[in-house]
Amino acid sequence: MDKLNIPEPIKVFVTSSKFVNSTFFIVFCVLMTLIISFQNFLFQQVVENGISKKDIIAQKTITVEDTRRTEQRRKEVAQKVDPILTVTEDDFIKNNLSSLQNSIVKIRQKDKDLNVKREEMSLLFDDEDGNKTNVVYYLLKIPDETLKTLFDKSNITLMNVLSAGIAEKDVERHVLKNLIRHHLPSETSRYQGTMITSLLEQVIVPNLVVDEFATEIARKNAQNAVKPYEVTFEKGDKILFEGEPVTKLKRDALRVAGYNLVELNWQGLLGIFLVTVFSTLIFTVYKNKYATNLTYNQLMIVAILSLILAFITVALPTGFSPYILPFPAFIIIISIFTAPNIAFVASMLMLSIITLGMHYDIQFMTSFTLLNLVASIFMLNVNFTRRFDLIKAGIYIACTGTLFVSSIYMLEKFLIDVENVLIIRDASFVFLNGILSSMIALGFLPVLESAFKIVTPYGLAELADHNQPILKRLQMEAPGTYHHSLMVANLCEAAAEAIGANPILAKVGAYYHDIGKLKRPLFFVENQSQFGIENPHKKLNSRLSKMVVTAHTKDGVDIAKEYHLPPIINDFILQHHGDSLASYFYNQAIKEEGAENVKEEQFRYSGPKPQTKEAAILMIADAVEAAVRAMKASTTEEIEAIINKIIDERVNDNQLSECPLTLADLKTIATTFTRLLRGNQHDRIKYHEDIVDELDKSQVILPSHIHIMDKEMEEKVKKLEQGNNDKTDN
Repeated sequence: MDKLNIPEPIKVFVTSSKFVNSTFFIVFCVLMTLIISFQNFLFQQVVENGISKKDIIAQKTITVEDTRRTEQRRKEVAQKVDPILTVTEDDFIKNNLSSLQNSIVKIRQKDKDLNVKREEMSLLFDDEDGNKTNVVYYLLKIPDETLKTLFDKSNITLMNVLSAGIAEKDVERHVLKNLIRHHLPSETSRYQGTMITSLLEQVIVPNLVVDEFATEIARKNAQNAVKPYEVTFEKGDKILFEGEPVTKLKRDALRVAGYNLVELNWQGLLGIFLVTVFSTLIFTVYKNKYATNLTYNQLMIVAILSLILAFITVALPTGFSPYILPFPAFIIIISIFTAPNIAFVASMLMLSIITLGMHYDIQFMTSFTLLNLVASIFMLNVNFTRRFDLIKAGIYIACTGTLFVSSIYMLEKFLIDVENVLIIRDASFVFLNGILSSMIALGFLPVLESAFKIVTPYGLAELADHNQPILKRLQMEAPGTYHHSLMVANLCEAAAEAIGANPILAKVGAYYHDIGKLKRPLFFVENQSQFGIENPHKKLNSRLSKMVVTAHTKDGVDIAKEYHLPPIINDFILQHHGDSLASYFYNQAIKEEGAENVKEEQFRYSGPKPQTKEAAILMIADAVEAAVRAMKASTTEEIEAIINKIIDERVNDNQLSECPLTLADLKTIATTFTRLLRGNQHDRIKYHEDIVDELDKSQVILPSHIHIMDKEMEEKVKKLEQGNNDKTDN
């Protein structure tokens, strides 16, 4: 930027975190929109205003359903289904016949003139056939026995007719007459048949009505039995000719060929973009409120996985089940790199974007909402020291997803007809999805860890292996430091677990926190007795000794980079002393140079102070283990006193001011350390007041393969000694 002569305010703005985050936000939303809209653009390239812009040739054999012809055929079949009738009105018709017969009997019994009876009887019958006079005369003149016989045969005939059923079309006069005559009892004379027919014609109404529900079901069944009308395009056939209108059939063929049916205009494109923007904003707000500790690299992993999931979505062959989309793998990986709650929020927002952008059904959204929630819950209980637990989680997710999909389809089947083949297919895909997702996550984790330098619980488990080259080297070249690191690691793990921090991270950080001492192991007192040498600090003044000792944090970072350790280990190496005072060398310098010539800042570590609970625990554990091991007598009271003293010193020196430890946490840590350190403590060589005199009387003898100082430190020592000599001469 300097070569381009960019003004300073612009350079500051461009390099600011706000500008970088905003740029990342916009780029992510644009990429997501383009990926989701890819198939829509593909469709627009070959079709414009419903007309094909060029010839489209099938690259494979394509079979599509001609929905128009299929629907037309189904309508024809449904219209041919006769209405289903149910019997009603039987009692009403029987009562009408009984009333008519009673009226006839009463008129016959009246003590009136015959003509009057005829007039009254005539009111009971219609005269459409001109036969009413004969019927009335017959009913008035026949004997009672004959009338009773006539009524009995009429009742029998009515029962027969009702049993056969009377539809609306049967009540036409000529049809009804034939129907009644067909059901007359045997041995009925022709004249009696005419009378019975006349009686029943007065009371019979249709007793069969259409059952609309049963008829509709019969028509639906008939429609479902119709096989789809299919059209096949062989490989090399033209699906569309240039200039040809794109019909529904041709659209379906294009979709099977890999084109999207939706003609995406700028409004649709803007809609997808806005959905993506709103979803990303929701995730950002959630992150800022509930996950403030997410690193930039972790957010990059979430973004990249989201883009990959979107790409897989649009890459699925059209018509292929969306239940194979690897949402479980998405959740598993993000849960491992961040947390299950972050994974659930990210997965739900991605699910919303994909569902809207790809026009998936509501049952897809419902199934994966439940599946994402269950997957997040399962990830809370995964034991990261056993990789097979991840496979087990995949199996649980697979079984649960299968249950969800099957249940939702069963509920849907109450409303519409769902083919069993579809249910089995999607349930099988979800089951397979859960199993494969766990395998994908296991294979993908090392790639992401290496690319983004983020250590996962699985990575921590690998770093905790004592066969790691750097730990083997520490064991051989600095055994005292190695043993000290093991003891500190035990303390850190127990304390972290007690206060709800990450015990695996705390333990692994403790294993590696002192690897910088490998550069000059014999300048650290815990290693001197291992090689039978005297303290080499006797030949150095306090400033040089401080320089050698405090350099082990910077040296540790250099060694960590050499062995490609993850950056999180660097935090433990740099922060386990914070910017605390190297008090022994500070006090020695005061004795040598006088208090007025010595400043505390000159004898402090370079920092920074601990930023996390785990690093703060390491700081306390490192000092406590060294102090307790140096004690000749270590009763419980003495151990407790030294732990409390060290914690108070760190608090008063503001070394814990930048980490989230509370006073309650410190009390728990002290209690945990006291419990663990009650065992035997081996001796630790201590610096004492007359160490300089003793070192003057002795000669340091080293093993041939170990050098006290490297060339860099020797040059610093020479420069510092030359400066002291010049100061003395002056």
